Amino acid sequence: MIFCAGRGTRMKELTIDRPKPLIEVAGRPLVDHALEQLEGVHHRVANLHYLPDKLEKHLGNAGVETIHEEELLETGGGLKNALPLFREDAIFTMNTDAVWQGPRASEVLAAHWQPDKMDALLLVVPQSRTHGHLGQGDFDLSQDSQLRRGTQTVYTGVQILKTEPVSAIEDRHFSLNRVWEGLFEAGRIYGVEYEGHWCDVGHPDGIAIAEKLLKGV
Repeated sequence: MIFCAGRGTRMKELTIDRPKPLIEVAGRPLVDHALEQLEGVHHRVANLHYLPDKLEKHLGNAGVETIHEEELLETGGGLKNALPLFREDAIFTMNTDAVWQGPRASEVLAAHWQPDKMDALLLVVPQSRTHGHLGQGDFDLSQDSQLRRGTQTVYTGVQILKTEPVSAIEDRHFSLNRVWEGLFEAGRIYGVEYEGHWCDVGHPDGIAIAEKLLKGV
């Protein structure tokens, strides 16, 4: 599940005539950088809302199925709305406002996924290997790989998540944070550290920072 429905308001004038996933970094749309991290994942779905036509065509050419949201449903609600398109009981979810320098995100997560004890496995990166990130950290990672709220690592926007905790929420609009809170209580949310570098491109200044990272400067 690739989240593409947001309005991208933090990108200011850059999203006046295009959705955020089509903003280019190093000559490629952000969504293409995301798709590269999901290479090898054959069934990919993206939710659309803001200025969807160009994005729908672009994703269609990349073999990505799309679903339109008439109203913004947030990350959890958007995923729940798309669940009928999936047959699997655990799926990748991914944001599109980042670029990467290192191993493929989906392969790192798949190598560490243990569904017998995990309902969610989040890819996190230490603060020292983040670029362009304006906020605080999101999680601390324990020695047994369980997550707790903290500041040591930043969530990269990619995870493996079982679908049942999402479908169990009755509301239509909700954030994935609400799903995670239930998994924290159950001790079923884990993390794995990304060994490469990650850049937040959720704001205009992040573009130049990301391009510098990709050049290896």
